[in-house]
Amino acid sequence: MDVKIEEGWKSQLKDEFDKPYFSELVRFVKEEYRTKTIYPPSNLIFNAFNCTPFNEVKVVIVGQDPYHQPHQAQGLCFSVNDGIRIPPSLVNIYKEIHLDLDTPISSSGNLERWAKQGVLLLNATLTVSAGAAGSHQGKGWEQFTDSVIDSLSINRNNLVFMLWGSYAQKKGANIDQKKHLVMKSVHPSPLSAHRGFFGNKHFSRANEYLISKGKSPIEW
Repeated sequence: MDVKIEEGWKSQLKDEFDKPYFSELVRFVKEEYRTKTIYPPSNLIFNAFNCTPFNEVKVVIVGQDPYHQPHQAQGLCFSVNDGIRIPPSLVNIYKEIHLDLDTPISSSGNLERWAKQGVLLLNATLTVSAGAAGSHQGKGWEQFTDSVIDSLSINRNNLVFMLWGSYAQKKGANIDQKKHLVMKSVHPSPLSAHRGFFGNKHFSRANEYLISKGKSPIEW
């Protein structure tokens, strides 16, 4: 199957695209877009991969579902379009960056600037029906994004994985911690951020690790 995705990713994932589950997933997603309002816009389903080529990934942040309200989802986890109110979890991410690095808090929730520096903003499920959180879970996306994480763990070295919350930690359970820095904390949502997200210093630790491996740090 010919999937429009950055060439490095296409090479890594070509076997995945030919598996029966992926054909079923594509059929399901196409019908959903044809009959319902689905987020993100179809041309942005693989935006995370196109913004962050396989060979340029430095950091991986794992999210769960795209945002399911109008004009929010853009194919990058935790990120929203310019001009859209910053969601609560991203507000807390920005607060921790400010606490950790003493940098100003951004007024924009658009994280493309991170993606273009090598931060793969990967949701476990890449599509969602409007107003229905989790509606595209269990259709095959999770298997696909597991293979994405496996490809990075096996075929790249010295990456940083940020696993926030039990869902992301379970998703990253097989990452090779001898080759990569795996950091875990509670999720940045308002329900849990005060139980260990604030003060986790993931952003400074990530940059220290990247520098120690001869890579340029991320401008968070």
